[in-house]
Amino acid sequence: MTKYQVQRSVLGLLLMVISMTLSAQDFSADRGLFDAYQREDMSVWKEYLEVLRDKVPSDKVRDTKDLLYEYGYCGYIVAEAKKEGKEALLPEAKRYVQQFRKDVEAAKGSLPAGHYEMYMSAVMVYEMRLHIAIRPVKAMSLAKEATKLAPKDPLVLAYYGTSLYYAPAPFGSKKEALRYFKQAKELFQGPKWEYCWVRKATEMYIRGIEN
Repeated sequence: MTKYQVQRSVLGLLLMVISMTLSAQDFSADRGLFDAYQREDMSVWKEYLEVLRDKVPSDKVRDTKDLLYEYGYCGYIVAEAKKEGKEALLPEAKRYVQQFRKDVEAAKGSLPAGHYEMYMSAVMVYEMRLHIAIRPVKAMSLAKEATKLAPKDPLVLAYYGTSLYYAPAPFGSKKEALRYFKQAKELFQGPKWEYCWVRKATEMYIRGIEN
């Protein structure tokens, strides 16, 4: 068995374990992906998404957890493609963002409150960065609407904090972002969030703003 085949087998097993979590929002089995995030090894996430697409029927794939990994990987690949000297990644970045949009739209009726708006906002942000479509006001409006629909959801609050953190004035504010990050941190409690990458990212944003 080649090294690539071994890697695919391991990721297939990881996928099976993750699919056995108790609910769509239970991240407690995702340690492998969480560790890869901390190592900044996003090739593991890419392979996970590819294996997921191969192994799981399309009508069963996109629960909110899997969409969260798509959201995170799209953010990574878009940022990489925008770096000087890495323009060759632009077609791949566009492909992932376009697939993310399709998956979000397909999952609309089954997502928790606020998650459709959150993910569509993220899609629009990525499309702006890739010059596919420019809709900054709509992106921020959807992010804000998500917080109204799910005011106690740490994923939604953290996403809105991220939107405020990166958006230029008058749309964004790091001071206002900190408020939402802190609210999200308070709600990221319990073992089910231990290996959630958004929890870790939220803590890093808080430290970065406060220091």
